[in-house]
Amino acid sequence: MERILVVGISGAGKSTLARSVSGVLNLPYHEMDALHFTGPGWAVDSGFAGEVSRLAAGPRWIVDSLGYPEVRDLLWGRADTVIWLDYPRRVIMPRVLRRSLRRTVTREVVFGGNRETWAGWLSREHPVWWAWSQHAARRREIEHRTRDPRFAPLETLRFRHPDDTAAWLASLGADRTPERRSGRP
Repeated sequence: MERILVVGISGAGKSTLARSVSGVLNLPYHEMDALHFTGPGWAVDSGFAGEVSRLAAGPRWIVDSLGYPEVRDLLWGRADTVIWLDYPRRVIMPRVLRRSLRRTVTREVVFGGNRETWAGWLSREHPVWWAWSQHAARRREIEHRTRDPRFAPLETLRFRHPDDTAAWLASLGADRTPERRSGRP
């Protein structure tokens, strides 16, 4: 696991998991939303595709995104591992609702200095609406991509519940202890 994509629908916990795995494996972590949105009004970085191309060419990285359309195939083509947070709506929706509500109420600054707003909740692009409406389609897309021969060999770790993800992450950390690396019990 040297080039990892963490995928799933909005609210699954991709960024949180990617940061944790980055720490355990000492991989450079890249948050796609932070690279994509660089200014007020959700302005998009005109050099986004070039920046992602540069980082994807590197030997080691972890990225927290299914990938924006303009860089999706590039990331999938370079990854050696996909960690798929394939959680049901009943898990995703409370998470994304809590996160968006917290961000809106506290006026938390997110990517490019932007904030979630009450008016934004009316948009089909809002994370809550997106997570609900795109859940099935994203799941089908990820399923297809993990089986697509263009991206082989691609190790896929598919987690269907946060407890399974947490157990895997704990085991990953345990596998990296000095005793385990040296072969001692």
